Amino acid sequence: MRAAKAAVPKLILVGGFLGAGKTTLIVRASEMLQRQGVRVAVITNDQDGGLVDTRFSEANALHTGEVAGGCFCCRFSDLIDAARALKKYDPEVIFAEPVGSCVDLSATILQPLKARHRAEYEPAPLTVLVDPQLAASVFSGTADKDVSYLFRKQLAEADLLCLSKTDRHDGCPELPVPVDFQLSAVTGQGIAAWLEDVRSGKRVVGARILDLDYERYAEAEAALGWVNVQLDVVLRKPLSPALLAGPLIDEIEASLSSAGSSIAHLKLFDRCLTGFLKVSVCRNGAEPQADGDLTASPDRRHELVINLRAVGDPDELLSIVQRALSRIEGQIVVRHSGAFRPSPPKPQHRFVNSVL
Repeated sequence: MRAAKAAVPKLILVGGFLGAGKTTLIVRASEMLQRQGVRVAVITNDQDGGLVDTRFSEANALHTGEVAGGCFCCRFSDLIDAARALKKYDPEVIFAEPVGSCVDLSATILQPLKARHRAEYEPAPLTVLVDPQLAASVFSGTADKDVSYLFRKQLAEADLLCLSKTDRHDGCPELPVPVDFQLSAVTGQGIAAWLEDVRSGKRVVGARILDLDYERYAEAEAALGWVNVQLDVVLRKPLSPALLAGPLIDEIEASLSSAGSSIAHLKLFDRCLTGFLKVSVCRNGAEPQADGDLTASPDRRHELVINLRAVGDPDELLSIVQRALSRIEGQIVVRHSGAFRPSPPKPQHRFVNSVL
């Protein structure tokens, strides 16, 4: 039986630093809602095109919009356009995943939504995901100073703070704000309770407005090099997504570590006729995490998408990725290639007070 039509979709913003597990959580939460008959859509976001997150969401049969070329705050009107384009699917819940290095989401996204678009969308409290291992690095003083700056600002504006990846990590260092939920997109731990809370309407939306120095914010974002590559591959000999993506991401990670480049997030999406696979690494030396079909059969034709965020010169980061790709035995057609540092953020709207 078809669920009743929702008059106003709930728009759930899921923030958190690069590699916190936002996309994986959104996909798992969407599957849980769909089993309950709830219609779901997703909006991804990045500073550039060619997004692993978009491909992964679509591969999981989710209606997906994309805002590329800038963060939600700087392209707020594009966020609204993307949400309106999803109306044809009549979603009851729209998950929106902002760029992982962005902060000030309450002032630049939630307050404008409340003030100007309440008739179209009901914004949910801002959820911020926390990777326990990154938190440990930040609060022990071993993380990059710019990463630490962005991470701490994200924590400071959260309406709901959620510890992610609890299936892989025991506990977390003491944080300056309390943790509301402990979540695992692998086991499903805590997700149902989080969804119930974030959809309940019981919490204030965008309760915390940051006192933010935008020059310091721009400096911290620009410390990261951004690389996005999308290509089609025709292999000489068929390989499964696991046997193509696994060694490729291992080589890129090893080269970055040898070059002394600190990884914020490295992720790769591989799709062929037999299946798809997303593989990601969130820090140097970490074990790659895979989502998708590890048993897909070999194929010659693959679509590859690589997104890298790391401390370092963007052109040098791109060269490392290109050297790894050059070792693939087959024909490669590059559909998109971008290497840059994020431009200083210039939000379309910024509210200094919370809208009631």
